[in-house]
Amino acid sequence: MTWTLDAEQIPALARGAAVLGTGGGGDPHIGALLAAQALDRHGPVEVVSVDDVPADARVVMVAMMGAPTVMVEKLPSLDEVVTPVRALEPFLDGPVTHIACAEVGGVNSTIPIVAAAAMGLPLVDGDAMGRAFPELQMVLPTLAGVDATPMAFADDKGNTGVLTTVDNAWAERIARVACVEMGCSVMIAIFPQSGAQLSQTMVAGSLTKAAAIGQAIAAARDANEDPVARAVEALGGRELFGGKVVDIERATTTGFARGRARIEGDGGALELSFQNEHLLAQVDGVVLATTPDLIIVLEHDSGEPITTEGLRYGQRVRVIAAPSDERWHSTEALALVGPRYFGYDIEAHRFDGEREVA
Repeated sequence: MTWTLDAEQIPALARGAAVLGTGGGGDPHIGALLAAQALDRHGPVEVVSVDDVPADARVVMVAMMGAPTVMVEKLPSLDEVVTPVRALEPFLDGPVTHIACAEVGGVNSTIPIVAAAAMGLPLVDGDAMGRAFPELQMVLPTLAGVDATPMAFADDKGNTGVLTTVDNAWAERIARVACVEMGCSVMIAIFPQSGAQLSQTMVAGSLTKAAAIGQAIAAARDANEDPVARAVEALGGRELFGGKVVDIERATTTGFARGRARIEGDGGALELSFQNEHLLAQVDGVVLATTPDLIIVLEHDSGEPITTEGLRYGQRVRVIAAPSDERWHSTEALALVGPRYFGYDIEAHRFDGEREVA
């Protein structure tokens, strides 16, 4: 199915993407502003389903790499988003024909909209995660054997580079160093691939899903219903915990926003651990949810998603969990994005929709 994305649809899509971003992916408001500006200037973007992309299409994923906390103060320009795509094209068999999302979470759901609008290209309705993860090799293309490189990156000062590496983990390591040196935030064009590969490398329909989640939250507020309950329903998830943020530790190190938050409520105290995205939720040492499943923090009454850099002392929040794409629970995938990869000595917990709310 093909549909047209215009500026009026951006707020709902950005809100839903912030929900799917599991706390990371950058400030959704900034991403929405960029996308709306691009659509106003260049016109609507055609969004095409994964199944409708021609097999011989040349697809490139466009994203922001770096710490979400930095992007709040260092807003990219439209030209900065397009630059890495243009820098990558000489290394491909021909010009890019389609733009895609590396992650549906946060600002990286809207950065590709900017590129598609500015370049007059269709946007694929899907992403490579179905959520957000902090490192660039943590995508379905890696599991499918698709190379991250050649990849291009560009900063706000006019610096541009193209990188080729032996594997996707090395692409992350080298690009992360460059990203830190370039101000902890760069635009990237990555994972060039054909349309024939998308069925293995994409979570289909994730942009449509993000827009639907954002619309459901807004509709619930308009109808004086519980927007958090509507978000849970739209996600096929469940509510884990509700309470007040009483402590937050956060620092930007090695290009990531790392930390933990403590939330107190009637069910005790819940601790969230994050690296850009929420990775672990536990109450008094009992694990409730882990990566790769989605752990999401919403404002208690409005249902607005709260990013890890947006968490503040005194906020009243509700924490929900939802299932990830099933492919993330394979043995190979858990080695890439499971709790042990991030240094937690626990096994991944598979989403349990029947567990009672704390």
